[in-house]
Amino acid sequence: MSTAHFDLCVIGGGINGAGIARDAAGRGLSVLLVEAKDLAQGTSSASTKLIHGGLRYLEFLEFALVRHSLQERERLLSIAPHLISPMNFILPYSVHRGRPLWMIRLGLFLYDHLAKRVRLPASQQVSLVSGQYGTPLADFYRKGFRYSDCWVDDSRLVVLNALDAAERGAQIWTHIRCVRIASDKEGWRLSLWDEQAGREFSVQASMVVNAAGPWVQNILEDSGFYSTSLPMPRVRHVKGSHLIVARRFEGDHAYILQQEDKRIVFAIPYEKDFTLIGTTEEAFDGDLYDVRISDSEVDYLCGAYSQHFKKPLKREDVLWSYSGVRPLFDVSHRDGRPAGDMRSASRDYILYRHPGVHAPLLSVFGGKLTTYRVLAEKVMDKLLLGREGYGDAWSSEVALPGGDFAGGHFRYFVKEQARIYPWVARDVLLRYARSYGTRMERFLDGARSVEDLGRHYGAGLYQAEILYMVRYEWARSVEDVLWRRSKLGLHMSEAEVAALERAFPSILREVGL
Repeated sequence: MSTAHFDLCVIGGGINGAGIARDAAGRGLSVLLVEAKDLAQGTSSASTKLIHGGLRYLEFLEFALVRHSLQERERLLSIAPHLISPMNFILPYSVHRGRPLWMIRLGLFLYDHLAKRVRLPASQQVSLVSGQYGTPLADFYRKGFRYSDCWVDDSRLVVLNALDAAERGAQIWTHIRCVRIASDKEGWRLSLWDEQAGREFSVQASMVVNAAGPWVQNILEDSGFYSTSLPMPRVRHVKGSHLIVARRFEGDHAYILQQEDKRIVFAIPYEKDFTLIGTTEEAFDGDLYDVRISDSEVDYLCGAYSQHFKKPLKREDVLWSYSGVRPLFDVSHRDGRPAGDMRSASRDYILYRHPGVHAPLLSVFGGKLTTYRVLAEKVMDKLLLGREGYGDAWSSEVALPGGDFAGGHFRYFVKEQARIYPWVARDVLLRYARSYGTRMERFLDGARSVEDLGRHYGAGLYQAEILYMVRYEWARSVEDVLWRRSKLGLHMSEAEVAALERAFPSILREVGL
């Protein structure tokens, strides 16, 4: 049997891998993306859920990174207006806590002006004596600042990029692990392990991009392409954890809280009924497939929140937590910062094209959620330099699946969907619109009532939506459905989840899996 051959194989189904696959497929390449587990199962579903410039990175003089991130914030808001939404952030100020006033004003001025703003307002000073912003805060806060960034469902951003890649011809293989990369006469031979079938097989590719996130060095080491004796980039594994608690304050705004250790912690409205608090930042050298919050992290986040608000946060208030390992680009060897200093791990990225190999092999070191699209564009520009017959960069102007509604005006889109589907409950319709945009019609069209959507499993999750996730979004387990294609795991009871677990094998059979 002949071995399948692709122009490009992308290793890793996180945000960078999915973005690269999308960009490459849109330029006319035959593309394969392989992911060892589920899409976004690693770092890309464990973020703080922000598309932002990175206000705190200004303190480390990463002006270029912040400028590029601010530019991408505007672009992503325009191509995914359903999935990404503006959010106000309140930065409380006290003369006795945090950075001096001049530094905050300067930072916000730069944040407002490093890149052109189209959709988001400039920062401004606000009173915290009373009102919605000040009421929940500790009494010593009298004033603060408001600025704007964006919120995103991170795992769905990955899924939509993979979906767009697939619709442009890419093949997306989940639960297929890359064991090793080896050169051959066709370019590269990749040995792959099929988790479900329990067998190893191989494919060929003319070019390979290693976008495996925290596993980027593992792939290279297993394939004999990484050596500490060479001047190669390095990755720092930094764990970040978040708490989910019952909603702590009213309003759609978030808080950015300065800590005594010079770090910042966010408190963000989440999934209507909850507040997200994070993140921590500590070195990690454990099992990358088993990343969990520690007791010390819980204590840190509870304390970080409590010192800024009237009502303290206790351990028993925590409903859920999640943790991920960020594969940050290590710059300690480059600029002399101490290796143990978390500032030695940049949020920028390096695209490393391996020298001395006969076919293109490129590894992605570092990166952040906000810059994934431009990273993918630069990867393909680098790989295709001097090669004819492929398209130019295109992804900055083309909507992600579901984001192609008139003018990108989400409020009007929701209003129109409510007119078309008046029988869908308002909160469920809003979730459909946010998650799927115009793609919601794929499982709603033809239905005249909720009964037409099939069995209801709880929290507005119907059979029709699950079938869509399985058919088109690579959902292969209840966990995929409840925690990465949605966050309905937060809203469903144990009994409802158990019922879905029992029914899921028949759902897979219905779509031929």
